[in-house]
Amino acid sequence: MEAEEYVDFMVKYKDWIALKRMGIRETTKPEEIVFHLAGIRRVIDNKSYGLLGIKTQVLDAYANAATAGLRKNANSLATVAQKFGESDAKGAIDQACDNKNLKPLAEIYLLSKMVTNTGYDTSINQEAMSKIWKELKVKKPRGRLGSKAKPTVDA
Repeated sequence: MEAEEYVDFMVKYKDWIALKRMGIRETTKPEEIVFHLAGIRRVIDNKSYGLLGIKTQVLDAYANAATAGLRKNANSLATVAQKFGESDAKGAIDQACDNKNLKPLAEIYLLSKMVTNTGYDTSINQEAMSKIWKELKVKKPRGRLGSKAKPTVDA
């Protein structure tokens, strides 16, 4: 059956190329469309901060250290809020931004990363959706498949 509508996403900017296309047919379920859109959002979010020059690795390191050992509960969220307000967090944000005008965006990234590290999702994402709809699977990125031993051929 031919697709009636499409969700298309294409980027070619410097060395970044991203293509995502989904044909929508009568049988396509709304959750399949949202799942696809969540994948596009991930691509955009992952790239946007770096394109702006925000050093996400600095923010990731702080978020990981600040949330180490925290579990998914209200106390962890309170701890995240407290640590987010500390001078160490402000220092990480300052270090991540050469352009100080970008600090509000770095704050968004850091807070989201810290909350996510506690086990809460801050947006619709493919992982959360695949827990609800088992038939929706997150595709693994192309590239190396890991360090599995290659099969040997006996002569």
